[in-house]
Amino acid sequence: MPVDLNLLTSLDALLSERSVMGAAERLHLSSPAVSRTLGRLRKLTGDDILVRTGRSMTPTPYALAIRDDVRRLIRQAHDVLIPRREVEPATLDRIFTIQCNDALATSLAPVLVAGIHAQAPHVRLRILGESTVDTGGLRQGHVDLELGTGRPSLSEFRSETLGHDSLTVAMRPDHPCGKSLDLFSYAAEQHVLVSRRGRLTDPIDDLLAAEGLRRRVVATVASLTMALRIAGCSDMLVTTTALISRPIVDSLGLITRPLPLPVPAAPINCTWHQRNDSDAAHAWLREQVRAALVEICRVPAATG
Repeated sequence: MPVDLNLLTSLDALLSERSVMGAAERLHLSSPAVSRTLGRLRKLTGDDILVRTGRSMTPTPYALAIRDDVRRLIRQAHDVLIPRREVEPATLDRIFTIQCNDALATSLAPVLVAGIHAQAPHVRLRILGESTVDTGGLRQGHVDLELGTGRPSLSEFRSETLGHDSLTVAMRPDHPCGKSLDLFSYAAEQHVLVSRRGRLTDPIDDLLAAEGLRRRVVATVASLTMALRIAGCSDMLVTTTALISRPIVDSLGLITRPLPLPVPAAPINCTWHQRNDSDAAHAWLREQVRAALVEICRVPAATG
C-alpha cells in the first residue's frame, strides 16, 4: 500500500510535542488538519499513537518504541534531499583519478600530492597518463579530472580554463641555434613532435605555411620526456610549454629559446563530467588542482 511519507514529519511533531495543538504550531498547520493526520496514522499503524491522560496526551508503548526511528528516518530523508555542500578534508576518505600529459604531471604531482596529503590524509590520488580516447574515462567514471589544452564540445562535460602557458623551443645547450633562433633558422632545423596519436603535424605547421615555410618533423613521440631526451643528444628541436615543461627541461640540462612565431599561449584546461558538478568533494579536488597550478606557475585566476 502506498505510504505518504509526509506522515513521518507529522508523527515526529506529535511525538515531540505530545499535543495536537503543539504539533500544529510546529508544522504551521491548523489543529483540525493535524487531528485528521493523527487519525490517518492510527488507521495506518493500528495503534492509538497518543492517548489522552487528563489535560495532556501520552504516547503509547508502540509510539515510544518507534520515536527514535522516526527521527532517524527524517534526518536521513533530509540528508538525501538537502545534501551537504561542504566537505571536511580531515575526514574525507576517497580515491581521485586525474589524467594529464607527462609534462603537466611532472610539474603538478609534487605540489598537488603534498597539498592534498597535508589537508586530507585519507585521500588517495591516481595520476594517469593521457589516453588516446578523448573524455572516455570521464564518461565511464574511471577518471575524475582531465587536464590539458583541449576542451570538450559535448554538453555532458564541464570545463574550466585555469591559466595559460606560452610556447618555447627546447634544445641541447651547445645547439647551433642556442645563441640566436629566428623564424628561418627554426624552420630549417629538424624537429621532434609530441603527440599521443602519432601526428606528424600540429598548428605550428599551418603558421609556418602561411609564411611560406616548412619544417622537417623527424619523429613524433608519445611523451615530452622522450622528445626532450632525443633533443638532448641531437640537433633536433622540441616546441613545448615554457612553465609546465620547465622541471623536465631543467632535469635534462637543456636550454630554451622563445618561439619565433606569434603563437597564442596554450590553455591549461580542467575537464570533468557533469555528474560531479554538485559533488562537494569533487569541487574541493578542483580547488586543490587550481591552487597547485597557481603555485607552480603563477597562472591567473580561473577564466571559466
